Amino acid sequence: MTAPPPRNADGPRPDVVVVGGGIGGLSAALRLRAAGCPVTLIEAGPRLGGRANVIEHGGFRFDTGPSLLNYPWVFEELFAAAGRRMADYLTLLPVDPSIRFLWPDGAALSLSARLPRLRAEMERFDPEAGAGLMRFLADAEFKFGFAFRKLVRSNVSNPLRWLGALSPRELARSAVWRSLNGELARFFRNARLREALGSYAMYLGGSPWTLPGLFSILPYGELAYGLWLPRGGMYALVEALERLARELGVVVRAGVRVRRIRVDAGRAAGVELDGGEFVAAAAVVSNVDVPTAQADLLGRPPPRRPLAMTPGVLTFYWGIRGRVEGLRHHTIFLPDDFRDTFADLLRRRRIPEQLAFYISVPTDTDPALAPPGDTAAFALVPTPRLSELGSVDWSALIAATRGRVFERLRAHGIALDPARIAVERVWTPEEWRVRFGLHDGSAFGAAHSLFQLGPFRPPNRDRRVRGLYYVGASTTPGTGVPMVALGGEMVARRVLEDAAR
Repeated sequence: MTAPPPRNADGPRPDVVVVGGGIGGLSAALRLRAAGCPVTLIEAGPRLGGRANVIEHGGFRFDTGPSLLNYPWVFEELFAAAGRRMADYLTLLPVDPSIRFLWPDGAALSLSARLPRLRAEMERFDPEAGAGLMRFLADAEFKFGFAFRKLVRSNVSNPLRWLGALSPRELARSAVWRSLNGELARFFRNARLREALGSYAMYLGGSPWTLPGLFSILPYGELAYGLWLPRGGMYALVEALERLARELGVVVRAGVRVRRIRVDAGRAAGVELDGGEFVAAAAVVSNVDVPTAQADLLGRPPPRRPLAMTPGVLTFYWGIRGRVEGLRHHTIFLPDDFRDTFADLLRRRRIPEQLAFYISVPTDTDPALAPPGDTAAFALVPTPRLSELGSVDWSALIAATRGRVFERLRAHGIALDPARIAVERVWTPEEWRVRFGLHDGSAFGAAHSLFQLGPFRPPNRDRRVRGLYYVGASTTPGTGVPMVALGGEMVARRVLEDAAR
């Protein structure tokens, strides 16, 4: 079944090739096809999804990358743009408590989208935290509203015009001149509450002391909209998007590698495949990590000022016989010295002395992801990037890190005997680079410092080649499953606007 162009469509509808079938590439392909463009999506891997992929072995199903879905409204909008209902393709299971934080001394904090429960949890750390929480939620709601209305989804490339979209009151409340930790300190006196809410910084390529205070909208968004797991795991979202794409008439070619993007007279003309085939197109959308695309598909030399990237990750996928008591769906293990761990990772460029890591147990929400009575688990440990790690004995690093994770589990009384692990897969930053073209092994794309936000970020339209566009974690609006999906909407708008000129 192929959806017709929308009734309000006008102007030409160019043939488009999308290179890479991650969430961003799928989103762009869906938006463009729903607008009437002929679209071919080409993916080098055997299946779509990019880093949001899946490992299946011995009855266990592991999501390789994202472990939870936030901002489900982004995907409801995406399905609606194609004239469909997300609920007809995907069932979302609530995850609540959403995240549990553990400190070495045994202190624990659980976040919840249920306000009374969340307030009571925070007041265990500080009796006045409940009042601070209410002020924080009101302030972050205001910031979240104008950020998504005026900044996040904006294709404006001029910084003054981008910030000029804000009213004086919105600009004053944006907290871009204050650090995330400083912004959280306005509402929470307790350091551990700030550590929990500021821990998102690690996956944005900065620390709570360096990232802008506007990022307080991240914990707010998860508290306001909840966290969810698609039935069947996060990869079920990819499967739903692929099914929709095929229904709309997107030509999907998996297991086909693009050798280069052909440029004729300063304009993208299509792509050349490894086998020599040429696929012509009026527009090319690359879902390959931007630095990788520019180096490998365009043959450009490295830029004089390299893009600041997020850390790498070492990921363990464990199929465990029986249940694991003490682990919920998403548990983050924080260190004693939170600031020093960030300094180790980002400034000293080494594996932190005190690990900060998380473990996801999706079978806590969807038991069908493992054989009956068993557990599927995923541990993620941030690392420096490949260029910072230098020459590495991966076997030794894996063994040492694995041992440190199990040592921390034992300290919390979490009984996970390594002998119960029936299935184990380990991906290093090098594995992530090779599998998905992640530049320098960076797991989450370009970092989100103040001067890598909005128009300061690599743009989604190439500055040198007409008809060439980018979508994904290293371009606008940023990293994360909902953000790259919104990036697909933004780049589709660019393609259509340029075609109408």
